[in-house]
Order: sequence, then structure tokens, then C-alpha cells
Amino acid sequence: MGQSSNVTEFIFLGLTQDPAAQKALFVLFSLIYIVTMLGNLLIAVTVIASPSLNSPMYFFLACLSLLDAFYCNTVSPNLIIDLLYNKKTISFKACMFQLFTEHFFGGVEVFLLVFMAYDRYVAICKPLHYLTIMNKQVCIILLLVAGVGGLVHSMIQVLTVYKLPFCGPNIIDHFMCDMNPLLGLACTDTYFLGITVVANGGVICVGIFTFLLVSYGIILSSVKTHSQEGRRKALFTCCSHIMVVVCFFAPCTFIYARPAHNFPIDKYIAVFYIVVSPMLNPLIYTLRNSEMKNSIKRLWCKTQTT
Repeated sequence: MGQSSNVTEFIFLGLTQDPAAQKALFVLFSLIYIVTMLGNLLIAVTVIASPSLNSPMYFFLACLSLLDAFYCNTVSPNLIIDLLYNKKTISFKACMFQLFTEHFFGGVEVFLLVFMAYDRYVAICKPLHYLTIMNKQVCIILLLVAGVGGLVHSMIQVLTVYKLPFCGPNIIDHFMCDMNPLLGLACTDTYFLGITVVANGGVICVGIFTFLLVSYGIILSSVKTHSQEGRRKALFTCCSHIMVVVCFFAPCTFIYARPAHNFPIDKYIAVFYIVVSPMLNPLIYTLRNSEMKNSIKRLWCKTQTT
């Protein structure tokens, strides 16, 4: 526990104190959680079970879906259960574990989205060399790099908070453990640590968000020489990726790319990238991808006949 700390647990204020609103949110978030898990697992199973979806793009898509399923479980179950109780508490160790897992899976997803953009760049701009450049070994190495990147990012976050002294109060105006709320509770000057948080989380968010948007801009500008069908397919694929990137990075940038301070609106914005974004990803990819939809139909028909 943090040096000279006497806080053994934290109390969440949650999204609302209104009992009726809590019950409504319990039903809503429970439905979103079920849709998120079923949608992401369906994509992962479809890619694994469909020989026609053996390209690197679908490999990364299956990894993203599994990642979203794990990411969804870092906070959502606690959030949903807490909506049934008036007092929402979490132990110090559980808080650190939640902080680690949330930033680990979130960090891995950031790097994975970069590699998915690179995959689309190679597929659209260098189609003749695509399978040579994006071979299975390269895909696995990129996945491992994403894992290491997420691990380093999350370790920095946890170690920053773990060594802080918490003397009270222990009430967090949020529904989860995160950097800004915890820094605000520490009984020491956290100004320079706040700069570290911005450098670790904010710079990554802004830098990679900008890089991804520019990358997809370059990709889309390069398809002018392609056939009409090729342009349409590239446009659909890239637009799906851009939607996922914006849904994930826009709220994260608002939270982490600014001086460390916990504003009341932060917890409502956090709902979007913690709860909603993992649900949108499978919907965006399946509704805009005919190959994926056809594979899901074939898999469904196959299960019905067996």
C-alpha cells in the first residue's frame, strides 16, 4: 500500500445517487454488457471458424474483439453490481488491480488499432506485397509488441499511484479507480505526477489519434487510382476503422490529455470508452462488412444443421 497510508478502501459516489436512476442504469448497462460480450465473442468465433476469413485483417479484428471482451470486464461488472447498492466500496488492492487491467487492455487496444491501420495501408497501397509483408509471423510479433506496450503503460500508471500516501478522505466522485480521481485524494503534492500522467496517457492518446487520422487520410487519398469496386471496399473498411478510432480516442483524449484534475463530467465521458465503445466495435465491423456478415450467416446455418 502507499507509503504512510491509512486508507484500506475507497468509496465510489457512482454516476447518480437517485435510486430510480440507478435501477434504470442497472438494466441499461446489463443489456449493453450482454450485447458487448455476445457481439465480440461472435466475431472472434466466426473468424476462427471461417477459412475464408484467414487474412491478417480478420486476425487483428478477432484480437480486437477478444480484447474488447476482456476490457469490458475490467470495470463494467463492478459498475453494474454497484448500482444495486447504496454504498459502493472497493479495497485498495482491488482498486490497484482495476487500474492495472483497465490501462493494460486499453493500452494494448491503442497499439492494436495502430497495427490495424498499418495492415490496411499495406493492403490498399501495396496489394501485391501484402501477404509477404503481413505474414503470420509479423502479425504475431505485432500482437506481442502491443501486449508489451500495454504492460509498460499500465505499470507506469499503477506504480505512480501505489507509492502515494492516502490519509483520507477516501471518497471518489467516479464509478471506477482511475488516475485523476486517485491523484486528487493523495495527501501530498501531485503536480509533477500529474505531468507524468499527461505524458504517459495524454501524449499517447493525442499522438496516436492524430497519427491514425492522418494515416487513414493517406490511405483514402491513395485509392483514387483503384477501380470503383476497389475504392468502395477500401472506403467502407477505412471508414469502419475511423469510426472505431474516434469512438475510443476522442473521450480518452479529453480525460488524459490535460492537467490532472477530476471534473464531475469525467465519469460520464468515461462511460463512453469503458462501456459503450467495446459494444460499438463489433456492430461497426459486422454491419459494414459483407464478408463478416456472410460468414456469420454460414456459421449460424452450420450450427442449425448439426
